[in-house]
Amino acid sequence: MNVNEIMAELKAKGSESIKKTLLKHGVKEPFFGVKIEYLKPIQKKVKKDYKLAKDLFATGNADAMYLAGLIADDAQMTKADLQNWAELATSNNISEYTVPWVAAGNPHGFELALEWIESPVEHIAACGWSALSNIVTLWPDSELDMETLQHLLKQTAENIRSGDARVIYQMNNFIISVGSYVYTLANEAMDIANQVGMINIEKNGTACKVPVAANYIQKIWDKHGGVAPKKKDVKC
Repeated sequence: MNVNEIMAELKAKGSESIKKTLLKHGVKEPFFGVKIEYLKPIQKKVKKDYKLAKDLFATGNADAMYLAGLIADDAQMTKADLQNWAELATSNNISEYTVPWVAAGNPHGFELALEWIESPVEHIAACGWSALSNIVTLWPDSELDMETLQHLLKQTAENIRSGDARVIYQMNNFIISVGSYVYTLANEAMDIANQVGMINIEKNGTACKVPVAANYIQKIWDKHGGVAPKKKDVKC
């Protein structure tokens, strides 16, 4: 399949009602409003395609950009590719799901995530924290920089009640991810989660709630008898 064929199929599967819902959740025009279930058959057909993924992302259409993340050859992406994607990911679903997924599967992902979280641009900083969450969920503990992660946990405790809403939300997810998947830092993450407590942010009138990190981590521990096993894939 090529870009034109895929864009035609996405347009045919678009829904105005889905668009209205996604707009409330921070997805930005242009996009058709395609359910993820309609993207999956294309993903299955294409599998991985580095060039096609970049071409789809370059359309600026949020549906196509999401699909680009599903078919991206994560390891083949260059630092410049990932930086470009992070900068262009103004829709929440792209900055907080698509780009972080691909970054987590890339050897430059951790380095870039640390740079992104320092950005004054909300969607880039949120992308960085989400990428870190996906990395600790996916990478073996032996490949993680525990000292840096420990520092970042302390950073969330100090800064989580200030700053932009999307960044705060993803900081909270980072605490949850470390507490749920990183054995060495799980107890420390739980301590931070208890310090943080309940977080309230403006969610554009949607029904979304910010998870209470301590409660979420405890549910994972109860289910698995400790931290959860690492995920084999974070894309969905």
